[in-house]
Amino acid sequence: MKGKVVLVTGANGGLGVHVTTAFLNAGATVVGTSRAIQQTDSGQPNFTGIPADISSLTSARNLVAQVVHSFGRLDVLAHTVGGFAGGQALADTDDATWNRMLDMNLHSTFHILRATLPMLKKARSARIIAIGSRAAVDPGPNVAAYSASKAAMVSLIRTVALENKDAGLTANVILPGTIDTPANRAAMPKADYTQWVQPSNIASLMVWLASDPAQDVNGAVIPVYGAGL
Repeated sequence: MKGKVVLVTGANGGLGVHVTTAFLNAGATVVGTSRAIQQTDSGQPNFTGIPADISSLTSARNLVAQVVHSFGRLDVLAHTVGGFAGGQALADTDDATWNRMLDMNLHSTFHILRATLPMLKKARSARIIAIGSRAAVDPGPNVAAYSASKAAMVSLIRTVALENKDAGLTANVILPGTIDTPANRAAMPKADYTQWVQPSNIASLMVWLASDPAQDVNGAVIPVYGAGL
């Protein structure tokens, strides 16, 4: 990954910190973004933190403009931004929850794709890797807004793959099961964490999907459900 410029969204989140570290360890120059990212969040010289709210297209475009100004290129988008809300049946789901899930999981993806694609299409062998959810293809009860927003996000990534297949750009989405993060442990203290997906393993998969050996993987929807399936 040496010489590559990677944009990691949600870079200081429970998964994003692992993704950031994995790309840095692979030799990439990493720009990490979230609403509250700081330059000191990584502590490595080839990391740059830029605060941005990618639920806004204007903010997403300003972010990419800063990346281009600083580095002159963008090779990889590693998109980990997302959110979860559940606990209500569809009939009881209010508009606020529905719209929040669309903003966090779908609109953020739509905006960062629109902002990054012009630069990514200029790069040789550009890569887009996004984090979806098992719920996108295997929905459960009481998570209608979350499942629908993630399913739409998967469709968006696959559309990008089809539209840019002749430009040397690939776009793939990973569907994790429950990820072993501090937030998930706090939310489910009695769960068996050994059955959960390790964030470092997802990060390693994202780095591989961004590599040259993965050039023939495009439009893939990759399940990573953990030992418990």
